[in-house]
Amino acid sequence: MTSTDRVMAALQHRAPDRIPTFDSFWTEFREQAIGELGLPADVDLADHFNIDIAIAIADETPWPTGARTLRRDGDITVKRDGWGRVLETRRDTFFYRELETSIRGPADLERAVFDAPDLNQRYAGFARQVEAARRAGRCVFCKTGGPFLRTTFFRGETDFLIDIARDWQFARALADRVADHIIQIGLESLRRGQLYDTGLWIYDDMAYNDAPLFSPASFERVFLPAYRRMVAAFKGAGAAKVVLHSDGNIGSILDMLIDAGIDGYNPVEPKAGMWIPDLKEKYGDRLALIGGMCNSHVLPLGPAEAIRDQARAIIEAGRDGGVMIGAHSIGPDIPVEHYVAYWETVRDEGGY
Repeated sequence: MTSTDRVMAALQHRAPDRIPTFDSFWTEFREQAIGELGLPADVDLADHFNIDIAIAIADETPWPTGARTLRRDGDITVKRDGWGRVLETRRDTFFYRELETSIRGPADLERAVFDAPDLNQRYAGFARQVEAARRAGRCVFCKTGGPFLRTTFFRGETDFLIDIARDWQFARALADRVADHIIQIGLESLRRGQLYDTGLWIYDDMAYNDAPLFSPASFERVFLPAYRRMVAAFKGAGAAKVVLHSDGNIGSILDMLIDAGIDGYNPVEPKAGMWIPDLKEKYGDRLALIGGMCNSHVLPLGPAEAIRDQARAIIEAGRDGGVMIGAHSIGPDIPVEHYVAYWETVRDEGGY
C-alpha cells in the first residue's frame, strides 16, 4: 500500500497493510537525532522514520495583509499579527505575551471586515507544502483552526471563556463569524490542493488533562452549530474525511463531535485519560483514532520496554482498521534512543 492507501483504509475502518504513522518533530529533536544517529544534515525525519501523514497549512488569519513588526528593542520584538493581536516576543523563545486583541465587544465584531479568503498570499507556502508532501509519497490533508481556539485569538482566552459563561449569545456570534471565515479558507485549501480524496483536519485545542475548558452544555450552545456547519461544508464540497485535533480530554463532548460528522480524532493523549484501546472498544467504526503514544511520560522517561508495550497495545487495537499511531510532537525532552525504540517496534511489529 502507498501511504495514502494505508491512511485512507484506516480512516475507512479497513485493515491496512501496517499501522499508519503520524509524528512531527521539533527542530531541537531533529538536531539531536542527526548527531546521535549520524544522519545527513539535510535529512527529513519524516522520510527517515516513514511518517505517512502530512498536513498542509494555508494562512487562515483574517488580516494577513495587516501583519507587521511594530518595533524592536534588543531581544524584544513587538508585532501585530494576522489576527489583529499585538504580541511581544523574545528572541529564541517559543511563547509570547499578548498586549492587545482585536475584538473587545460586539461593536468591534460588527465593524470587522476580513481579507478575502481566496487571496493568493494565503496559499503560496501551502502549495509548496502539498507538492513536497506528494513528492515524498505521504498522505496529504489540509487544515483549518477551530471555532474555539481561533476565537480566543480575536478575544483573548480569558475574556472569551468569561463570554462563554456570562454572555453565550455574544460568544456564539463571535464563534460563528470565525467559523464562517474558516469554512471559506478550508474550501479554498481543498480546491487549490485538490485534496478532496483525503480531506481536512480541524485543529482546535479546547481541553486540559481532565476535561474541556467549558461545560458540555456550553459546547452544545456555543460551538456545536459551528462544527455542524464546518463539517457539512467540507464534506459537501467533496472532502472524504474530516479529522479533529484537540489536546487534552474531550471525552465529555466527543459524542457530539461524532454526531456533527467528525471522522477521526487526534492526538488521543494517554496523560489526559484518552487511551486508544478503550476508545476503540467504545466507538468501534464510528471514529478513527490517530495518536496514542504518550509524549509526556512514557517516551521521555521510558524504559524502552514500557515504550514498546504501549506501541504494541495501539498496534493491536488497529488490526482491523480505525487506528493510526503517533505521539503528536517529538520534542527535545524525548531521548533519541527512546523514539528509536518506539519506531523500531512499529517497523518490526506493526504489520498486519
